[in-house]
Amino acid sequence: MIGKRKLLICSETDIPSVNMKIQLLKKREWEDIGRYGKNSFLMNGETVMMTTPDLHIRMEDVDQRIADAGIDVDEVIFMSRHSATSGEASLTVHPIGNFRENKFGGRERTLVRSDPALMSDALRKIARYNDLDNFRVCFEVTHHGPWLNKPTFFIEIGSDERNWGNEAAADILSDVLLDMEPNDYDTAVGVGGGHYAPRFTEVTLGFKINFGHMLPNYHLEGSSDEDIVRMVKDACEASDTNLVYMHRKSLKPAEEKRISELIRSAGFELITSSGLERINGN
Repeated sequence: MIGKRKLLICSETDIPSVNMKIQLLKKREWEDIGRYGKNSFLMNGETVMMTTPDLHIRMEDVDQRIADAGIDVDEVIFMSRHSATSGEASLTVHPIGNFRENKFGGRERTLVRSDPALMSDALRKIARYNDLDNFRVCFEVTHHGPWLNKPTFFIEIGSDERNWGNEAAADILSDVLLDMEPNDYDTAVGVGGGHYAPRFTEVTLGFKINFGHMLPNYHLEGSSDEDIVRMVKDACEASDTNLVYMHRKSLKPAEEKRISELIRSAGFELITSSGLERINGN
């Protein structure tokens, strides 16, 4: 088999994943390049699509498994559903890994390499293509598995069974998957805010900056200085950057000052949107 750059992963147990695959099959000609074990592979240009019966978050070392099948890729995108008790309709992207425990796959206290340029472009294109008024477009912060070595992100339809089967949403995300392209903007790690990263989403949509890993308030709260430095360091290393963007307004003044000082003392550079170039010069 010929190695290709991107690997899209479709889980047969996941409705949005299957629907995205159906849309992709309609829009491009895909060559059947065979099976390896229980997984099947299709190829179009520089994109390989793998279909598997496995659940995404439990597919540990999937990049090694596809390498064993003779396929070499540079980055991996999981097509998936997003689950939330709110049930809010959403189109999301996010990096993966675990700042703490590994309840949902992956390795404890270990982050998977992020894919900032491609993931951030995917978010921008979702926002551009989305014509579904009731669907929220946003990042999610770093969470869950599986573990792998390649730069990775999830692209998802949420947040419950009322939305998972939405074919128009799958159509939008399939267009994004076909059109997304990396750019040469600087990369930052996000620190602070909530799970849906409102500030990092807003900044990405408005400015020439890409986000890699994102560390939310719920991991900062109650953490020691050493643990905060460890998480920021891991996030920067797995995003290949020394730039950190803080959601300052999400933190109490004393905590914002403490965390800022920790980040600077660890050798990382704090940036703000005032120093960033706006997209389209707006």
